[in-house]
Amino acid sequence: MKLVVNDVKAVKSLQKEVADDKAAAFYGKKIGEEFDGGMAGLPGYKLKITGGSDRDGFPMRPEVSGQGRKKLLLSGGPGIHVTRKGLRLVKAVVGNTVSARTAQLNSKVVEYGGKPLDELGPWLAKEKKKA
Repeated sequence: MKLVVNDVKAVKSLQKEVADDKAAAFYGKKIGEEFDGGMAGLPGYKLKITGGSDRDGFPMRPEVSGQGRKKLLLSGGPGIHVTRKGLRLVKAVVGNTVSARTAQLNSKVVEYGGKPLDELGPWLAKEKKKA
């Protein structure tokens, strides 16, 4: 599972790969819940789940209970891009609970630890391509 940590002070996001055995600690947690950063290899940090997506790319929605996929009539928010006023579309989304099918988990830092995030462990490098 990939864990994306948004550092609101530094205004950047960092991505970390979490091993399958450690990812099991996240199962059952919901969007909006806080967890100890030590679970993800970030000791001293406290993180809050803000969203994510499953292995097929369907986004998690906070108002959908459970772990399964549902089709909803949406007019905004995660999983839909409104191109004109009043547009509503039926889209498939995933519930708000983390499961084994979750491929990416988005979070933000609520409490900071002693070391900066850049120094804590191997982060997946994302290089911008020059156009």
